[in-house]
Amino acid sequence: MAVPASYRPAPGTIPTQPGVYRFRDSRGRVIYVGKAKNLRSRLSSYFADVRGLHPRTASMVTTGASVEWTVVRTEVEALQLEYSWIKEFDPRFNVKYRDDKSYPWLAVTTGEEFPRVMVGRGAKKKGVRYFGPYSHAWAIRETVDQLLRVFPMRSCSNGVFKRAQQVGRPCLLGYIDKCSAPCVGAVSAEEHRRIVDDFCDFMAGNTAAFLKRVEREMYAASEAMDFEKAARLRDDLGALNRSLEKQAVVFNDATDADVIALAEDPLEVAVQIFYVRGGRIRGQRGWVADRTDEGDTSQLVEDFLLQLYAGEPDSIPREVLVPALPPDTGTMEQLLSGMRGAKVAIRVPQRGDKKSLQETVAKNAAQALMLHKTKRASDLTTRNKALEEIQLALGLDEVPLRIECYDVSNLQGTEVVASMVVFEDGLPRKGEYRRFVIRGVDGQNDVASMHEVITRRFRRLLDEQARSTEVSTDSGPMLVDPDTGRPRKFAYAPGLVVVDGGPPQVSAARQALAELGIDDIPVCGLAKRLEEVWVPDDEDPVILPRTSEGLYLLQRIRDEAHRFAITHHRGRRSRTMVESVLDDVPGLGEVRRKALLRHFGSLKKLRLAEVDEIALVPGIGPATAAAIKGAVAVQEGSGKTGTRINTATGEIEED
Repeated sequence: MAVPASYRPAPGTIPTQPGVYRFRDSRGRVIYVGKAKNLRSRLSSYFADVRGLHPRTASMVTTGASVEWTVVRTEVEALQLEYSWIKEFDPRFNVKYRDDKSYPWLAVTTGEEFPRVMVGRGAKKKGVRYFGPYSHAWAIRETVDQLLRVFPMRSCSNGVFKRAQQVGRPCLLGYIDKCSAPCVGAVSAEEHRRIVDDFCDFMAGNTAAFLKRVEREMYAASEAMDFEKAARLRDDLGALNRSLEKQAVVFNDATDADVIALAEDPLEVAVQIFYVRGGRIRGQRGWVADRTDEGDTSQLVEDFLLQLYAGEPDSIPREVLVPALPPDTGTMEQLLSGMRGAKVAIRVPQRGDKKSLQETVAKNAAQALMLHKTKRASDLTTRNKALEEIQLALGLDEVPLRIECYDVSNLQGTEVVASMVVFEDGLPRKGEYRRFVIRGVDGQNDVASMHEVITRRFRRLLDEQARSTEVSTDSGPMLVDPDTGRPRKFAYAPGLVVVDGGPPQVSAARQALAELGIDDIPVCGLAKRLEEVWVPDDEDPVILPRTSEGLYLLQRIRDEAHRFAITHHRGRRSRTMVESVLDDVPGLGEVRRKALLRHFGSLKKLRLAEVDEIALVPGIGPATAAAIKGAVAVQEGSGKTGTRINTATGEIEED
């Protein structure tokens, strides 16, 4: 590990102009590329005390062995050079938005004398106009097949085209009117080019003019008693409409925009983009990338736009809708406008159809991230690798095949609950999840609550081990109840105890185990935000790489404990609030309060219920139902519910 001060540039040698810099490791490989308005200010920040840097930045500067920079004239040039270097060097500490799969394109070889339409994938070539990308190749082939009725342009390969020229006879498409047969001179190159231009205009979203033109020609042919031509135009009109039906209309105007949304967690980010052309969704793409730096959403947006559009100026639309504006929106707009040759606007939609569409894109991004995590977690090789990484990082004697994770949730010191989730072989065992109601701790004290729940859990472990009998089974020895012969679920010690929190929570868990005489179960804590792993009696956290499968597994276990604790907390809070509200209703005892709770399930549903619906609960008459309705209405009007739970962190937030 290098010391950043060993390669820090001499004072005063770093210019103050805009520029692009790159860090290299000891072997000369570029590990990070960045840009700055003021190079001296930015680079100096990397050489501050390593202990004060973000862990990911600290990892980068301690991996580096040298830094160099290039001064540019403007920030736009800095953006262009940054992208060129990222593309050239592929630095490991830059976020990379790589396609998780190849998407099909619709391509028209406009550079040829007789352009050809085809469906393809992979890198783009010069002299070819592309449309898409699309989700499914079969869908775009079906669309092209329908459009060839109206726009009979060439779709055959060069070999087929030359062979038809040699024999003087077109292929089948020429006979069934899905090709104008330029190969045999049925149309001239200029006439075929006009067909191609019309096809490209239609695919670019200029559809209304074509539909009206075909409709006019159809009526004109009908009035001229040319019913055969009118029937053919009617079929063409139907083909055009069927191809348009496959593309959802999202904007009433002819908006050309790319709608981008992100779904992120501390380790990964999923990106979804919908291509809207002429008000219709023409295609979509998605990526899941590893986060390797500490940039926020706006920085992620800037990195993504740079990698998405640089090198592909033809794909830049007039408008780009993003979830957060990049740090320097004006410079990015200037760069994209220069590449496109026309003005480009980057906006965050605030209302209306554009806002609704971006919410839809965001749901797709969240779904993609969830599917990616599910797929990653279900892979056996990945799970084994994760467990081995945890064993090595924490110095465990054995691979932690059974991991138990604990989390505490409360609302301003009331309704304190804790959760225990169990993962065996990297997979959750929901049948062994447990919830705890903390009763021995007053107020909001997560450390004492953690001590209590660990004590209760492992006291039961000792009790069950003392009262169990070991029997031999096909799968090995098993502890069973001597009276019933049923297996004991909680008589097995975990290979690792994970608590949600930092050193205080870890110390409390360790102390609880020590008080019970248990010293062979390792404990660690996973702190929020920085994802640091804390172990007892160690001043510094264990830093796992951001791409570590072990860290990903620990994070997943911690998040599952969050979810389980919050679900329990909400249920108890809702029941408590219902009972509190109904305390003032005369003649309403505990039995009927519980009946109301069973019937409606929550205070929210009880508030929404009418008097007649409340009166349907057994034991509740019309007069009592009216009193209940009045009580919940008064409570709602008093505005007592000013708190909420952050489902991501489990923290209590106040309005």
